[in-house]
Amino acid sequence: MKDKNSVGDCLERMGYTRTKARQLLKLGVVVANGIRMERFDQELQKGVDVEVQKNRGYSEAVKRLGIKVMYEDDDIMVVEKPAGMLTIASAKEKTMTLYYQLNEMMKKRNVRSRGRVFIVHRLDQDTSGLIVFAKNEEIKLRLQDRWKAVTKKYMAVAEGRMSSSEGIITSDLKEGKSMFVRSSPGAEGAKASVTRYKVLQEIPKYSLLEVTLETGRKNQIRVHLSEQGNPVAGDKKYGARTNPFKRMALHSCYIALKHPRSGKSMRFESPGPFNTLFKDSRGNAAR
Repeated sequence: MKDKNSVGDCLERMGYTRTKARQLLKLGVVVANGIRMERFDQELQKGVDVEVQKNRGYSEAVKRLGIKVMYEDDDIMVVEKPAGMLTIASAKEKTMTLYYQLNEMMKKRNVRSRGRVFIVHRLDQDTSGLIVFAKNEEIKLRLQDRWKAVTKKYMAVAEGRMSSSEGIITSDLKEGKSMFVRSSPGAEGAKASVTRYKVLQEIPKYSLLEVTLETGRKNQIRVHLSEQGNPVAGDKKYGARTNPFKRMALHSCYIALKHPRSGKSMRFESPGPFNTLFKDSRGNAAR
C-alpha cells in the first residue's frame, strides 16, 4: 500500500470490510513500519506498508479486549468476561465474542494444534465476570451433566432498598416473542426459577447484593429483581431508571465446582467492580 492514505483505506483495499478492519485494529494486530496501529482514520505517509499480523501475540490481543484468563489446565478454562461482550455469536456479531476470541487465541498458540474451547454456560452480554469453558467435548458434557451442583454467585447493584436483608425469589419464567422474560405462572413452557439474595450494603438509592442462583434461566436475576421493584442498576430493558456505572451492574463473582476429571474441589472468585459506590462508616469501599 504505497499511496498516502489512512490505515482504514489500506485495510479495505486488502479486502477487509470496515467493520472487520475496526475489529483488527482493536485486537492490535494491524502494524505499519513495526508500529501497532489503533485508529481507522490514521493517515500514513507514502511508502508505508500496512500488515495484518494475525499470529502477533493473540494472548495480548485478548487481554486488550478486557478478557482475563483466571485458570487453565488441559480440560477447563475459567475466564473473566468484560461487560458488553457477547459470549457467543449473534446474527449481527460473529467475531467480537468471547467464544471466538478464545478459540483464536488457542489457534495462535500452536497452528498445528486442534485446541479449542467448548461452551458450557453463558453470561448475558452486559454481565461481566466468571465463565467456565471446556477444552474438549467429553469435559463439556461432564460439566453440563453436573452443572446443577455448581455454586454460582453474582454481585448486583439493585435500585432502592430491598424489602428484607435476605430472601428467596421463586417464579415460573417464560420468554415472550419480544425476547422479554417475565414470570408466567401456569403458562405452557414456563420454567421454575429460584434466586437467593443477601444485602451486603445499602445507601439511600441502591443496594449491593450477593445473589446465588439455584436455577439458571435466561435473564433470571434481572427479571426477579425487577419484579420485586428493585431492578438491576443500568438494566433499562427491565425497568432501571438509573445507570451509575455506565453499564448494567451485574457481575459473576464466584464459581465453585468439582474438577470434571480429577474431582478436586475448585473455587474461583472475581471481586465485584461496584464497591466504589458503597462506603462503610470509616469511608472504605465495601467488601
